Amino acid sequence: MRRTAHILAILAMAFCTMAFHRGIPVQAPAERDLRFIPDPGMAQVFSLGFDALLSDYYWLQAVQIVGGSMVPAEHGQQIGRLVDVVTTLNPRVDHPYRFVAVWLTETREDVLLANRLLERGIENHPGDWRMRFYLAFNHFFYLGNESYAADVLEGALDLEGTPTYLRRMVARLRAKNGDLETASRFLEKLIETAPDGFARAEYLKAIDEIETERAARFLDQKRAQYRERNGRDIEEVADLARGPGRVLNALPKELHGWEWVIDEDDDRIVSSYYGYRYELVLLRGDRERRAEWNTRVEDSE
Repeated sequence: MRRTAHILAILAMAFCTMAFHRGIPVQAPAERDLRFIPDPGMAQVFSLGFDALLSDYYWLQAVQIVGGSMVPAEHGQQIGRLVDVVTTLNPRVDHPYRFVAVWLTETREDVLLANRLLERGIENHPGDWRMRFYLAFNHFFYLGNESYAADVLEGALDLEGTPTYLRRMVARLRAKNGDLETASRFLEKLIETAPDGFARAEYLKAIDEIETERAARFLDQKRAQYRERNGRDIEEVADLARGPGRVLNALPKELHGWEWVIDEDDDRIVSSYYGYRYELVLLRGDRERRAEWNTRVEDSE
């Protein structure tokens, strides 16, 4: 009786496998639409215990889309849905999570889907700093959420293999959000626990950059006051403290004995010693894309 039941079970699995293969479309993956991708939960129910095998099948589908398309970004949601199935069936895989972080960047919806999958990756690979790095990058670079990005990245700092530069990146993210005090305190803690003199010197340099940024932000405020008072912008930073329309009796000293100048590329006041502001910089095109995405969200609310 037991032998007969075993044989019947094998025949049932064989029948289901044949039916499954008959249902596989003959088109190339990139030519199919989302209707050909099963619901992750249903795929798990009908996998008949072959979760890893079915996961590999859908993973190959996702890879083929990228390999067979000149513009894979057009298939972002398709790739994301496939990887959703892959990681539902086999959540312990690792590369598919990082895969979506690279390919799902064309639209805000793509990025949000990638983030959801990366969060699943962090849950199943809590010791992998790369998952947190990609999630933090998406929140900063594409969504403009520097504070949350800093929170995510800070969770990776004590993980094995985490590069030391991420610590300074967290401080810059805190400062980008306007919170120079938090960034400074964070760096002071890092100095106390610095593993060597080189790391300590790097953190001290970052604190120096923060103090320079603090003075530059003060000058930004005075520049705005100058525009309001005079109906025009300054031609050089020295204008803030000279002439009848001045808003300062004297410019604050540049901490290194250099000068305050207006950067030609982004029209901001910077120290000529550093030549940049203390923040993670976006190119103009990236800033414009982020602003457009945020505007669409605001319009839909």
